[in-house]
Amino acid sequence: MQVTEGNVLKGTIKHINVGTVNAEVTLEVNPGVEITAMVTKASVDTLQLSHGKDVYAVIQGSHVMIDVD
Repeated sequence: MQVTEGNVLKGTIKHINVGTVNAEVTLEVNPGVEITAMVTKASVDTLQLSHGKDVYAVIQGSHVMIDVD
């Protein structure tokens, strides 16, 4: 994975709350440190996000995106 953003955090998915259109994905980036990203339901399916999966939080200003290897 190559990105130009300087703020990339590796984490593990701890919780996914899927709504009608969007989903809240909570990652643990360090023991006891969690961040939550809002992504589309389609992104959950496309990236095959699931509890326990290792992912990356790509932080751009006020946005947090999820990426996988």
